[in-house]
Amino acid sequence: MIYQGKGVTVKARDGGLAELVFNLEGESVNKFDQATLAELSEATEVLAKSDVKGLLVTSGKDSFIVGADITEFLQWFEQSEEDIVADVLKANEIFSAFEDLPFPTVVAINGICLGGGMEMALSCDYRVMSEKAKVGLPEVKLGLYPGFGGTVRLSRVIGADNAIEWIAGGTENRAEAAFKVGAVDAVAKADQVNEDAFKLLTRIANGELDYKNRRAEKKGKLQLNAIESMMVFETAKGFVAAKAGKNYPAPVEAIKTIQKHANFERDQAIAIEAKGFAKLAKTTVAQNLIGLFLNDQTIKKIAKTHTKSSRDVSQAAVLGAGIMGGGIAYQSAYKGTPILMKDINESGIQLGLDEASKLLVKAVERKKMNINNMADTLNRIRPTLSYGDFGNVDVCVEAVVENVNVKKAVLAEAEGHLKEGAILASNTSTISITELATALKKPEDFCGMHFFNPVHRMPLVEVIRGEKTSEETIATVVSYAQKMGKTPIVVNDCPGFLVNRILFPYFGGFAALLRDGANFETVDKVMEKFGWPMGPAYLMDVVGIDTGVHAQAVMADGFPDRMKQEFKSAMDVMFEEKRYGQKNNVGFYSYVLDKKGKSKKVSDEKAHALVASVAQGSSEFDDQEIIDRLMIPMCLETVRCLEDGIVDTPAEADMGLVYGIGFPPFRGGALKYIDDIGTAQFVELCEKYSALGKLYEPTDKLREMAKNNQKFYG
Repeated sequence: MIYQGKGVTVKARDGGLAELVFNLEGESVNKFDQATLAELSEATEVLAKSDVKGLLVTSGKDSFIVGADITEFLQWFEQSEEDIVADVLKANEIFSAFEDLPFPTVVAINGICLGGGMEMALSCDYRVMSEKAKVGLPEVKLGLYPGFGGTVRLSRVIGADNAIEWIAGGTENRAEAAFKVGAVDAVAKADQVNEDAFKLLTRIANGELDYKNRRAEKKGKLQLNAIESMMVFETAKGFVAAKAGKNYPAPVEAIKTIQKHANFERDQAIAIEAKGFAKLAKTTVAQNLIGLFLNDQTIKKIAKTHTKSSRDVSQAAVLGAGIMGGGIAYQSAYKGTPILMKDINESGIQLGLDEASKLLVKAVERKKMNINNMADTLNRIRPTLSYGDFGNVDVCVEAVVENVNVKKAVLAEAEGHLKEGAILASNTSTISITELATALKKPEDFCGMHFFNPVHRMPLVEVIRGEKTSEETIATVVSYAQKMGKTPIVVNDCPGFLVNRILFPYFGGFAALLRDGANFETVDKVMEKFGWPMGPAYLMDVVGIDTGVHAQAVMADGFPDRMKQEFKSAMDVMFEEKRYGQKNNVGFYSYVLDKKGKSKKVSDEKAHALVASVAQGSSEFDDQEIIDRLMIPMCLETVRCLEDGIVDTPAEADMGLVYGIGFPPFRGGALKYIDDIGTAQFVELCEKYSALGKLYEPTDKLREMAKNNQKFYG
């Protein structure tokens, strides 16, 4: 053994060659934590003094290296920019020392190789990649760009234009794409990648390939003349800025950094990269996106604890085959679980099948699957008008009309056809699970499973625990949601559960703004600029104003002190006029088909007249007042959900909003938004709008937090 560590070992191989293996003790994956970096440095020093003629780099895990340990590197980001630069440069010295070893290096990329893992691979002279592996530099998703030489080495290896596409897009790239642009030198079968990489190393060590020339090119300047440079960088900056938006600076900063270091050799180029990296690390956007990444890890760990007592789901069913039922059926079948799709009439069945077929055709068009996969998926959806095969179902999801009496009747009927121990779940968005369970003989086998529309796109599933729901039921439904490729969050029962309970105070703030004379199109533009994918009026149209009116009534009954409206709202008058939004092409906006056949919203004078008819004044509001009047009620309701135990952690509350309704990710969630303002300052802001009523009234606990300068996230 040439070197032995807890995460890095180096052993001798035949012909004077050696193999460095990443295999982090006690972990399922390799990652760059401080200890692994230190061991890589020590191993590199030992190798530099050895008589080794060539080095193979491999992994002892199923993946190669998944990236840096972000939980450890967070302590870097608490420092000043200057100290971050110093630490990043110190880490870079390790990669550069490895790159400068006096013999050739070849890496065998056997699995996931992202972030710091890809930067390690780029430090090697040659790269051999498994056909099943993925490589990439996804740091922009954390509000950063690569900091271990990634912007420098990748741009020299595959060219500035390709490097910009990879880094600014944060993409994970398959072997074929990586080989095509030259990011890897060979693609091997999964079980032969180490062997093929060793054969390549043997050839290089024997002088068949000139690794020194290739290394010199990688460490040199970018080979672009002035005109090429201008075309590559200026064009890319404009395109990426438009796509990323001003709220996500990292993609454009990555391009600027590559442009800045294009005419410098490695060490100076890395110094430029480090300076820009440190600047991004100190932004609120990076801190919030990193926070979301950590929150996502937290909710996955919580879900894992829930699934310990889960039962296997090999056959599912959905009751109600409309758009929602068809979406649920598609998602289940697409991820491999056969599903029965039951409705009471043929037209409903056809609607559900049409929805599933439409999604499958789009998946084929996007090359997510081929025709054979599409046929297999469709075959896993079995339409039926009867309960004939329900005796084999493990989980049955009810997705009929949002009416408590209809749901109770359907659930009770279905229960009689299910086998012993089968689980019933309701896709209700607002109705109490405990109330629905009163219609069932075995309420312990029943819970909520609330999907968000469109099912195939929205990652969140709320799993709602009723008063009598068993832990085994929760565990099995959480497991099934994960099997469907969704992120489940377990919540306790209350009107609206977590996401809709928080969303409707936001709509309440919007209704009061329109009552006071605000222009709804202006409000939409302000909130979209704030970061929402769509403003509140457009969102109501997408949700369906009839659905919104029904849900608002449920929420008003549940929380009358703050959610009952004592005035006729714009949503009420739209409903009276049968303007239901996108579903019938008129709501706050009108909807027409564009040249591509897609629904496009257009301004509608009649809608403005209807809103004006229920306005009690005519006022203009500045952008910040619009933001405050909408965001304060939403944030306060999130606080109440946490205090009421609807969810147990700030991570679950904030991720529910990001994954369920598109809360602006760069703002980190409602509770992180309060933290960023400051709890004391947020309470002061609430007091400013106290005349607007209970929706703007802080809880006693929040006031206490403000006095003690406490945060939701430590």
